[in-house]
Amino acid sequence: MTRSLVIETPGAYSLVTTDPPEPGAGEVVVRVAAAGICGSDRELLQGTRPEPFRRYPIVPGHEWSGVVTATGPGVDTALAGRPVVGEGFRNCQVCDRCRAGETNLCTAGYDETGFTRPGAFAEFLVLPARLLHLLPAGADLRAAALLEPAAVAAAAVLSARVVPGERIAVVGAGTIGALCVQLLRLSSPAELAATDPRPSRTATALACGATRAQTGPLPAGAFDVVIETAGASGTASAAVELARRGGRVVLTGIPGSGTGIAPAAIVGGELTITSVFGARSAAWTHVVGLFAAGLLDLGPLVTHEFALTEFGRAVELLHDSEDGVGKVLIRP
Repeated sequence: MTRSLVIETPGAYSLVTTDPPEPGAGEVVVRVAAAGICGSDRELLQGTRPEPFRRYPIVPGHEWSGVVTATGPGVDTALAGRPVVGEGFRNCQVCDRCRAGETNLCTAGYDETGFTRPGAFAEFLVLPARLLHLLPAGADLRAAALLEPAAVAAAAVLSARVVPGERIAVVGAGTIGALCVQLLRLSSPAELAATDPRPSRTATALACGATRAQTGPLPAGAFDVVIETAGASGTASAAVELARRGGRVVLTGIPGSGTGIAPAAIVGGELTITSVFGARSAAWTHVVGLFAAGLLDLGPLVTHEFALTEFGRAVELLHDSEDGVGKVLIRP
């Protein structure tokens, strides 16, 4: 028998025991080693995630790592025993967007592990083998659970098209912000600054490679590239204010209300504004390669770990958002 955590309806969840899953054609079964809790998981529990992007009942968990334990028909049996992570978007592979490589924008409709398909807050996870990314033998699976947010950070950094010697700012130094800092430092910036209201997060940004990090605002109009990761009220407009004329701004956070961005500031400054929604396959390949090469240090971003039976405590800790809380893991 195997256990999984199911959110039945907003505010109601339970541990469910079932028979071990069997892989179908083209699928694998993964024994989950670790799964990260994200703000979107809290939204699932609270019922605040927009309706097109969730389904009840649901096993949450879209940030995960594990080991393949079984392969279905049509899947290479050599995958059994391999450490892996996997993409969340269940893209169709045949629409125009998928064929263009924009697998996160599949026009067949939104379908993602942990939101519309059973996720990794369980002992075992079933998913298409084509979504797997293989890790080196002996990879740190605790750290590898952060490769999903790292792929989102990589999507933002790749979208920014940074060149060496530029001045860069990151707004928000939570998990994705800290990961952006780690990735951006690889481009040899002249300055890499971060801002976040929590002192522990600015300390994390410095440890990740920021040249400076502070709880207060950074100088307006001083940066070639600004990446916004917080998704809080006002952070998108703050990112626009930090960019120099002709600069580039990448938005990754999804604010719960209006952004407050003035169109005149964009047009008058001739700014380039881009955004990312999750991560396409190319961003996954990029960041998994960096992790395998030892160029990303993900483990120190984990601050708390809980058993599957402690899901309530884990979510409460995330909800309180105390200073010093980084990435929270569930260890099924």
